[in-house]
Amino acid sequence: MEQRVAERLRGALGPLGFEVHAFKVGWYNAVLQPAFHLSYPDDTLAFVVLSTPSMFDKALKPFVNKERLKIIRDPVDQCVSHHLSSVKEIFPDQKVDVIFDYEILPSRRPKFLAQTAAHVAGAAYYYQRKDVKLDLWGEKKIFGVCIHPRYGGWFAIRGLLLFPDVQVPFLEQSAPVDCVSTEQKRTELLELFNFHWQDGRYRDIIEVKERYSEEQKTYFSTPPAERFRLLGLTRFTE
Repeated sequence: MEQRVAERLRGALGPLGFEVHAFKVGWYNAVLQPAFHLSYPDDTLAFVVLSTPSMFDKALKPFVNKERLKIIRDPVDQCVSHHLSSVKEIFPDQKVDVIFDYEILPSRRPKFLAQTAAHVAGAAYYYQRKDVKLDLWGEKKIFGVCIHPRYGGWFAIRGLLLFPDVQVPFLEQSAPVDCVSTEQKRTELLELFNFHWQDGRYRDIIEVKERYSEEQKTYFSTPPAERFRLLGLTRFTE
């Protein structure tokens, strides 16, 4: 069942520059505190959705050109929302729940922890402080970061697709590729991500197969309110 669902998802989202990776809700819940659990049975089929560098040209630009007058909030969020919500149409007989990376609970917590989901699904390795034996940061708060074996840091985790009526007790878990495998590189990665994230050097901690275009880099480094102009859009209303 998982393979059939995955093939249909990849057929719909792959040409738009998205990747999907399957996991069981139980894998995700097992590594988190109860406050962060997804409220589904452990064997529920879920997919984490990533945007790759090609999404900008394959999905965002066509979406903006087609929906120019309907874009009233962040164009990327609205584009992702449109395409992930459209997935429901290819599963008319299945319930599909969608959770987006930008959604938060009334408590201000995110609805899901994106990097944890990517790790348990085998999509990208979530490097954290505990992955470094020689900790040089003392009392400093150190945030972890996911690295993709093909795109390095040049990707984003956009959401979850959950199939509440599909139980996959025999789904086998695939470990993410440990592509930053040396102590020195892991330390460098966390250092770059936490203290120099604006320059984007952490994204190239490994040799990547594809990265954001110069146009895309400019877009994402521009303050959100000014990105509309880059896409030829007028400022959205508050």
